[in-house]
Amino acid sequence: MTQPPNDPPQGGFGAPQDPPPADPFGKQPPAAPPTPPAGGYGSPPPPPGGFGPPQTPPPGQPQNPAYGYPQAPPPGQPPTQPGYGYPQPPTQPGYGFPQPPTQPGYGFPQGGPGMPPPPGYGYPTAPMQPQYGAPQPGNGGKKFSTQMQIIVAAVVAVVLIVGAGVIYASSGGDDEGGKKTEASSAGTDGGEGKGGSDSGLGGGSEKAPADTKSAVGFQLPHPKVTETTTVSGSWVTDKAYVKTGVYEIVGYDLAKGTKLWSIPLEGQLCAASRHMSKDYKTAIAFEEGKPSKADKYPSCNQVGAIDLATGKLTWSKSVTSASGGDEPVRFNEVTLSGSTVAAGGTGGGAAFNLTTGAELWKPKTDANNCYDKGYGGGEALVAVRKCGTYDEPQLIIQALNPTTGAPLSSYEMPAGVDYASVISTKPLVVAADVGDTAGDGSGISDFFSIDAATGKLTVRISADADQYAARCGSTEVETCGSVAVGNNRLYVPTEEHEGGGEYGDTNEIVAFDLTTGKLVGGRADAGDRYTLTPLRMDGANVIAYKRPPYDKGGQIVSIDGSTFKETVLMQNPDDEAVRKAETSFSFDYAEFIYEKGRLFISETMISEPRKSAFDDKEYLVVSFATG
Repeated sequence: MTQPPNDPPQGGFGAPQDPPPADPFGKQPPAAPPTPPAGGYGSPPPPPGGFGPPQTPPPGQPQNPAYGYPQAPPPGQPPTQPGYGYPQPPTQPGYGFPQPPTQPGYGFPQGGPGMPPPPGYGYPTAPMQPQYGAPQPGNGGKKFSTQMQIIVAAVVAVVLIVGAGVIYASSGGDDEGGKKTEASSAGTDGGEGKGGSDSGLGGGSEKAPADTKSAVGFQLPHPKVTETTTVSGSWVTDKAYVKTGVYEIVGYDLAKGTKLWSIPLEGQLCAASRHMSKDYKTAIAFEEGKPSKADKYPSCNQVGAIDLATGKLTWSKSVTSASGGDEPVRFNEVTLSGSTVAAGGTGGGAAFNLTTGAELWKPKTDANNCYDKGYGGGEALVAVRKCGTYDEPQLIIQALNPTTGAPLSSYEMPAGVDYASVISTKPLVVAADVGDTAGDGSGISDFFSIDAATGKLTVRISADADQYAARCGSTEVETCGSVAVGNNRLYVPTEEHEGGGEYGDTNEIVAFDLTTGKLVGGRADAGDRYTLTPLRMDGANVIAYKRPPYDKGGQIVSIDGSTFKETVLMQNPDDEAVRKAETSFSFDYAEFIYEKGRLFISETMISEPRKSAFDDKEYLVVSFATG
């Protein structure tokens, strides 16, 4: 472990030091209460400034009632507040309605005079578990009676049945109760996750340690660059944490962060597969050379395979388009499925053998100007094929034979879809922004559960961007985040909304059945001022990160995929310097990997370090470890 500077306002960690000091935090009594960091969850890190102190209503302004908690009437008065899940009168602002601007939530921009209040939150799902016995406005702080508990339980049951979201009927064949497809892990190992009822932590390999409190593992400094540079790509093997740098890929010791090996690249990396083989091989795409005065932006036409165990670039090559010509194809994404490397771009696609680099196949264009935009890998290989014109594109989702590239099935996306993203290849789940209706930059208005064997739509799930927080903020096929697939379910986070405390926002993780499209019963609650985001599947469980409030450290939790019971696997330090470094990363521009008691957070894109009056440090990677 290494030691950050002792002065908390100066940022978090220093450069890796050897040997590590006994006390990695340099604790000192704070001179003043901690100042919350700037920026909301899911946004790029803004300049320091940050949130103000907790907001409270002015005199005479009632407190907002606790989230999901029915309010009891005064003694002797008939109920005036209908149960949760029913339309609420506008005179009682609460869950599901816009809140007054005098009570801004954590993570939302703070408005000023004349500014509208933050948007309301009201997705039609099951409510949080009510906190029986908690003092409630309007009932004198008395505990809920047994009768009221029964009423709340009944309302919850009704909401679970009738409030399950907007579902579109299956089109083109399969009956609504179609055959269930075995689910797969969305993790880096591409392993298969088998669902089970109430399987608990037995459904996964990640176990809670005896002591869940973590310590700083190591941190890597922000590389010095003058322009925005892609550094996407990070993997964990049994011996190394591997990260893309500037013109290189580097393997670091898991515990110490010392450099084990480095693979130099002719040009900067421009794409990396999130998958790797069981013997730790993966695929990358990179530029043909470094920028020059004549060619400031070299072509990304090199595809290669790297051995993460030995630190070797085993092969690299370029290919020409299947439609003819001598120019090498430019790639902007690459993936891996079994022993097949598949790279895609606007100039077409190509596939290679992972071990030898031999070219396997290239898709051909046809009379409809079709080409493979990109591929989703993992347990299967899926192509997103784009046809038609620029103004009127037609996207086709194809399950492929990885060895030959032959289509096994095809599904035509509906009109109004310009881009589609593959969430999972087995089962096949695709996200799209149909008609650009999401409106929030998430890239998702609907999820499509597709039978890969027949190419028929199983179900289309409406995912209102005001309610759900999964993101596909890119035109590339395999860059969606904050979502996981397993147990024949799609696990998505809800948007932030007011919590049950006096101040601060929260959210939940809910799940859709991939056969019926309906929300299943239950949810995982982040807790007041925390925000839950799924990272990957671990067998039948969901591994999720809890982004903390300004005065706490983050957490890693394992969520039972059936019961939604949460088990804490890691609790990061509350120390200010460590908190500032941990929360300086944005989910939109960072990779979070948790493996066997270690958490690695790294940037996917870097630029010239920002200048700050507080001299906050920026990092390429920070890591934490339990035990």
